[in-house]
Amino acid sequence: MVLNHEASCVKPVTMMVVTNILYSVLNILYKLVAVTGMNLNVFVAYRLMFSAAFMVPLAQILERKSRPKLNWIVLFQAFLLGLFGATLTQNLYIECLALTSPTFLAAMLNLLPGITFVMALCFRLEKLKLGSNSYSSIAKIVGTVVGIGGAMLFTFYRGPTFTIWSTHIDFLRQYHNSSSMSSSSHRNNPWLGFLAGLGSMVCFTTWLIMQAKVSDRYPGPYTSTALMSIMGSIQSVIFALCVERDWNQWKLGWDIRLWTAAYSGIMVSGVAVFLMSWCVQKRGPLFVSVFSPLTILIVALGSSLFLGEKFSVGSVLGGILVVCGLYIVLWGKSKELQLLELPLSTMNSSPRTHTTSSPDIVPTVG
Repeated sequence: MVLNHEASCVKPVTMMVVTNILYSVLNILYKLVAVTGMNLNVFVAYRLMFSAAFMVPLAQILERKSRPKLNWIVLFQAFLLGLFGATLTQNLYIECLALTSPTFLAAMLNLLPGITFVMALCFRLEKLKLGSNSYSSIAKIVGTVVGIGGAMLFTFYRGPTFTIWSTHIDFLRQYHNSSSMSSSSHRNNPWLGFLAGLGSMVCFTTWLIMQAKVSDRYPGPYTSTALMSIMGSIQSVIFALCVERDWNQWKLGWDIRLWTAAYSGIMVSGVAVFLMSWCVQKRGPLFVSVFSPLTILIVALGSSLFLGEKFSVGSVLGGILVVCGLYIVLWGKSKELQLLELPLSTMNSSPRTHTTSSPDIVPTVG
């Protein structure tokens, strides 16, 4: 029983760490694609097309016989998941990046756990009990605040800079003095960028909430992700055609644009979204969102290794707080799961306990 409980706790954490690594690599590749002058709305359309091309055959192979039947309600839910989880989230995300800077966008990402916590409470996907024995609820609040504070410190306080290692690798070296680098930053509108970033975070949180509800009614994660990718690709292609009429922007060669579009579609919009959907179903939206500041740390390490960026005192202190906040929330969630499993362990004599699946499947809906 103890081993099963530990395995059920480690598996979602491992999946979310892998997910954040995949997203971190994409954020670094985003920088490389942006400086080539490619329209990022077109890039999002290609990303979702690659995702659909990867997930549809995978869903057919793995869930052909086990998935529930499709109906108009499921298709409409997939349309909404594609709209909020792919089209709006990603296009507003890159619009914020174009109007501000990667640092500003990182600051917006820090708001994700707080927004998700509030919305999850409103939709009763998270429970909040304040009292003498409510250690799990207090831990979730404290951990979320500490994580957001650490991410804010990471973003806004620099301090002295230093270099931990010297790899002599800088993939942006050839673009530092190019016209594309300057043209990509000429649209500087912080307030409009703030609204775009906030809209992206709200849309992503809405997707997390919807995914938690949909996964209960349609337990086919591969098919659900495939349908979401199809709907998102159709929506994004239509939007990209409306905003970009230059057909040269749609051309892909054997270069960084093609490889990044393929990676983002297959590994991020395909594999990472599936992993997040699974974790939302098993552990709830808050569990997924508290890992988002971890992306900032991984991007900082990757940017230092491959883009020639330096560390700062603020990034180190903020990174420590992010990790501490994450551990506090995970501790609170583990205590919450133990309380949920405690009644089951005292019902061994009841026939209903025999039909209960592994501790990995724990209800998160309050």
